[in-house]
Formats: sequence, C-alpha cells, structure tokens
Amino acid sequence: MASFSGPSAGTDGTYLTGHLLIAMPGMQDPRFDHSVVCLCAHSADGAMGLVVNRPLPGMVFDDLLRQLAVEPLPPLRRIRMLDGGPVENGRGFVLHTDDWSTDGSMAVVTGLMLTANVDILKAVAEGGGPKDCVLALGYAGWAPGQLEDEIQRNAWLNVPADGSLVFRDDTSETWDAALAKLRVDPALLSGTAGHA
Repeated sequence: MASFSGPSAGTDGTYLTGHLLIAMPGMQDPRFDHSVVCLCAHSADGAMGLVVNRPLPGMVFDDLLRQLAVEPLPPLRRIRMLDGGPVENGRGFVLHTDDWSTDGSMAVVTGLMLTANVDILKAVAEGGGPKDCVLALGYAGWAPGQLEDEIQRNAWLNVPADGSLVFRDDTSETWDAALAKLRVDPALLSGTAGHA
C-alpha cells in the first residue's frame, strides 16, 4: 500500500494534516470509541477529518448512486462506504489516492486527496476513478484549539497516514493496526493523562 508524504505539520510542528488520530481507550465520546480519523485539514482555524474504520450500516454504494441518479447501475466498480463522523451526515467525501482528480479535489498530502463532488462517484461507477478510495458520509470537526486540547488531555495518539490503514478492507483491525505502527500495545494504554 502507498505511503503518503509531504508537509504534514505547520511551521511550528503542531498541525497534523495527513495524520491519523487514534482514539485512546479512555475516549469519553462514544461516537469516537476505538476510532481512527484521517485528518484532512488542521490549522489554527480548526480541524476536519474522516473516520476510516466505521462501516456505514444499512447503505451500499448502489443505493447512493440510485439516490443521486448516477449511472451506470449496477456500477462496474464500487466504493466502500464509511460513517465519516457526526457532522453533516448527509454530506459525502471521497478520500482517495492522487492518481485521479477533478475540479474541487483537494490534496491532503502527497499521495492522498479529498473530493466532495459527484464526478468521482460517476468515474468509479464507470469502472475508473482513483486506484484506492473510500466514501465517507459525514465528518469529524474541531473548532480552533479544540483538537489540540483533546490531544493534551490524552484523548488521541497520532501517526502519519498510509494506504494500508486508510484503505484497509477489514476495518475491524484498523485501530489495532494503527497502534502497531506506533509499536504500542493497546493493553498497556491508560485512558488517563499524566503530567510531570
């Protein structure tokens, strides 16, 4: 699977665009329990990301194409659909490799893009589009300083994103696999913050 690279931190090293947030075992918000979030944007203005390890219950790609009147049906290719987060659940985002783009596609980091228009759905349905992609309905959002505060309170770990985690077929293993990239044993993690 592809590794992604590029500027993934602000000039002061605090911004995590292109990183994965890994929920700590003591995550207080049940919507993010054992979640892995790909941060698509992080700056002084806040952060936006997509949960990459929560399959979307009750919805398949064919149903979405039918709702949007996108042909062909059945599609020649399908996208795995995810619950991207609790904000704007009716809005769709496709996180994908950078071998395909259209007007409005946004580079996250080298190798990884975000597209939020119907062109990519049509391209995939026709059998084309990017090599790897996932479609998320909804997203996770943080106000200015909110994510930094949550990290300080020991709610999240982070690791640079790569394709083996973002586009993983078996999402039930994503959280453990993300921790393994950090060489962290989940059994040894504490949900409480400690400061010396």
